[in-house]
Amino acid sequence: MSDVLERFLRYVQVDSPSDPDNEEEVPSSPLEHGMARLLADELSAMGCQDVSVDEHAYVLGTVPASAGAENLPALCLCSHLDTTADAPSLGVRPHVVRYEGGSLVAGVVDGQTIETTPEQVPDLANFTGEDIVCSDGSTLLGADDKAGIAEICALAARLLKDPSIPHPTLKLAFVPDEEIGHGAALLDLEKLGAAWGYTVDGEALGEFNYETFNAAEALVRVRGVMVHPGSAKGVMVNAITVASEFDQLVPAAERPEYTSGREGFYHPTVIRGTASEVTLSYIVRDHDAQIFSQRQQTLKDIAAFLNKRYGEGTVTVTLHEQYRNMAEAFVDCPFLTENALAANREAGVEPQVIAVRGGTDGSQLSLRGLPCPNIATGGYNAHSVREFIPVSSLETTVDILQNLVAKFAVPQTAGKQAAGQQAAR
Repeated sequence: MSDVLERFLRYVQVDSPSDPDNEEEVPSSPLEHGMARLLADELSAMGCQDVSVDEHAYVLGTVPASAGAENLPALCLCSHLDTTADAPSLGVRPHVVRYEGGSLVAGVVDGQTIETTPEQVPDLANFTGEDIVCSDGSTLLGADDKAGIAEICALAARLLKDPSIPHPTLKLAFVPDEEIGHGAALLDLEKLGAAWGYTVDGEALGEFNYETFNAAEALVRVRGVMVHPGSAKGVMVNAITVASEFDQLVPAAERPEYTSGREGFYHPTVIRGTASEVTLSYIVRDHDAQIFSQRQQTLKDIAAFLNKRYGEGTVTVTLHEQYRNMAEAFVDCPFLTENALAANREAGVEPQVIAVRGGTDGSQLSLRGLPCPNIATGGYNAHSVREFIPVSSLETTVDILQNLVAKFAVPQTAGKQAAGQQAAR
């Protein structure tokens, strides 16, 4: 069993989902501390320097540079240690399936076969005759993003075992609560000490992202007027009815299930309440900043329309921006893209530049001054009990990362990079 596969199978069995109902604390779930401590212990055991884990479950470690690259700018590699609560995420039981074509079956749960068909994921045909890691179908797998963690740690172990492999000083960062929009907000960039970096948090092997959604969360609160239903005529305002009207006024064709590519969306995620009061949560996404702003205004306009009908204060909309499209951070750093694409090709993978329909920790880090595009992990069907990752993708990603870090160990290239970074400032 390869090092990266062994690590991945262990990591996904450590429960560490973030808690979307607790955005006041970091980490949002105490379970994330367990994953953080495990990673810190492993980094120390393999010989990383300056290993630390703080009270917020941020894990840092340093891989010293190879000979001759000690004075070059440090490079960060970052993945998140939480998993999503969008699917069952406790008690993950991974197993390796030998895929021989047709549907990929993760398991049978309560009489239902949990499978992925080639129609759903056309790439499946490319993995015929290969080993694929799935959960047992009762939970997600956790490749998002424990595959990224396993790949970074496998690279670190490889470099520490053979320091002659060229690389600059590597700053490793494993962070909590990415899945709930925290976005590495508490990562101390001065302490980290990297000039630029990459998140390892993408999907299919070869995909590369330097553009993400702009993202906001909208909390819609509907306050009704309750009286006894026997004498309700002309008086009662039922919050459930008004909340239903609000949702029907949100453009129906602009939901995630009807959009793709660079199309943004409104996505209702949670509804709670009674006839007296209802809260609705939406996430709002768009790559284009102007359209993103218009989407937020649309929700405000719907509230204003319903308040005219039912009375001022019946509907309120509170918007919280979660992250921004990170593309603007790379205008003066083209080498970050060039190096990543070349690293894929050197590993025999033809890369694809894709505007990711989501966000990464790099979304916030890039706009905070650490340009940080996104490398693929090789996983599919994230946030689903059908999540899977081919073993070959795990292994190839480690090779891609090795190719990538070598490109930051070349003095001539580093000089151009430093000039580019200075221009960006």
